[in-house]
Amino acid sequence: MRAALAMFALLAACGPVSREAAERNCLAQAKAATGPHGEVAIGASSNGGLSTRLELDISTDALAGRDPAQVYDACVYRQSGQLPSRPLYSRPDWRP
Repeated sequence: MRAALAMFALLAACGPVSREAAERNCLAQAKAATGPHGEVAIGASSNGGLSTRLELDISTDALAGRDPAQVYDACVYRQSGQLPSRPLYSRPDWRP
């Protein structure tokens, strides 16, 4: 009985999510498709120490030159089985 419940829970986790949840999830993937994103930090301490940090992220979608709107549409469809409720570029929270 426990094994059957565990298997059901595992299968349910693999199922599609709501379109709204998929749209939220896929927004970051669309932003990543706009190009490299990164952060540079430089710091100094009072004892003369210096620290630096460089972080650079680039998605395979950005490397392939894919349109963020197409990445978004495909992601939402893959996760929910439905097309987005509105195009990416018309979302008020879209900022590349």
